[in-house]
Amino acid sequence: QVQLVESGGGLVQAGGSLRLSCAASGSIFGVNTMGWYREAPGKQRELVAVMTSGGSTNYADSVKGRFTISRDNTKKTVYLQMSSLKPEDTAVYYCNFRPIWHLGATKEGSWGQGTQVTVSS
Repeated sequence: QVQLVESGGGLVQAGGSLRLSCAASGSIFGVNTMGWYREAPGKQRELVAVMTSGGSTNYADSVKGRFTISRDNTKKTVYLQMSSLKPEDTAVYYCNFRPIWHLGATKEGSWGQGTQVTVSS
């Protein structure tokens, strides 16, 4: 079982930046995918960005050019650098881990507890 702990959320003004981190613990080896999803009030959870252990990525169209996902496999940590934030980016952001190569959206795998990101206008 993999445990995930997110950090880095908070309140920021529109146009600002935040960096989220997600540290994984447990059995992680071989090909895997880590990423970020978000859930805004009244909306379904959606994929934001995911990255495989080999470096392949997938981004939601709404964040392309503004968000960057990266990971440090030695630290078992994935990051989400968010820039040019907009009020519509306000949501709870969740980290996800899957022990396979999968760049599409999923409800499967291990999930963190979530971290709130609030962007004020």
